Amino acid sequence: MACAGILFHSSRLIISRGLQKVHHRLQGRRMISCIDPSIGLADEQKEFQKVAFDFAAAEMAPNMAEWDQQEIFPVETMRKAAQLGFGGIYVQPDVGGSGLSRLDTSIIFEALSTGCTSTTAYISIHNMCAWMIDRFGSEEQRHRYCPKLCTMEKFASYCLTEPGSGSDAASLLTTAKRDGDHYVLSGSKAFISGGGEADVYVVMCRTGVKGSKGISCVVVEKGTPGLSFGKKEKKVGWNSQPTRAVVFEDCAIPLTNRIGEEGQGFNIAMHGLNGGRINIASCSLGAAYASILLARDHLKVRKQFGEPLSSSQYLQFKLAEMATKLVASRLLIRSAAVALQQGREDAVALCSMAKLFATDECFAAPMK
Repeated sequence: MACAGILFHSSRLIISRGLQKVHHRLQGRRMISCIDPSIGLADEQKEFQKVAFDFAAAEMAPNMAEWDQQEIFPVETMRKAAQLGFGGIYVQPDVGGSGLSRLDTSIIFEALSTGCTSTTAYISIHNMCAWMIDRFGSEEQRHRYCPKLCTMEKFASYCLTEPGSGSDAASLLTTAKRDGDHYVLSGSKAFISGGGEADVYVVMCRTGVKGSKGISCVVVEKGTPGLSFGKKEKKVGWNSQPTRAVVFEDCAIPLTNRIGEEGQGFNIAMHGLNGGRINIASCSLGAAYASILLARDHLKVRKQFGEPLSSSQYLQFKLAEMATKLVASRLLIRSAAVALQQGREDAVALCSMAKLFATDECFAAPMK
């Protein structure tokens, strides 16, 4: 027992000293270099990262609170972002995209999220939809939809979740029945980001048998007869992107609006979500990074009992823990992005791990 007690005490001492070392590197500029998101990036990546940071600081951060409080969907600001190439970041250049990698995309979304996480999260969903059409659509579809999506003249929403199918996406009930040269859609989608405001809806629907093999992917454009929307959901945050149900009541669309082959929809949806997980994790990363910088600044200026809060070892350790989890999250996200870009076998698992770990740890970081 005495031996165990010594080992326990030694472990605590090692951890304490480790946190002290981390904290010593978290002072002033040393902290910024410690958690600097540009570390390890190529010069070109640093350039578009700076563009994204500057845009976030100038165009998003000053308006973030108003957008949330007034539930404003900042269309013009997002179109300004699209002028910088952020409307189709990993869409191919021949249809107006920037043609960047998954790692590049993560870098950009992390930077934009320091200005407004909610708006950046919607931009990431829009990018995912544009990529799905670019990757799996015909040449005619790519050139019909992608150019206006990349400029954000038109906005897109991803429609998979239903009232009765969330994680079990293969059990979805929205149907698309053939009627001559059209599909007639019936059913509804729930909690759709951009619902009611977006112009293009990338919809997973059932065209065949039960299960994943009976699902197809189609595009439904706003204004199509039979397409309607539920009331805007009341949320405790993320109000710069509206969330609504999307309803299909005998909604007829041309067969030419199908993306890929019949029965390929579930595969298309999952491919989209692999990148989507990295994107959303990157948004959490940007929010945590901004929060840690604000926490550091607060500790330096706020005084209690005649001393700045930064002199408290307890708070020093908390800041060190926050920084450690931030950097760990960033490394996992970027590793997953590289794996997805390379098409590695471990890519899907890493994308899921990145979203699981980073969204939890980065959400908790400001609350430490």
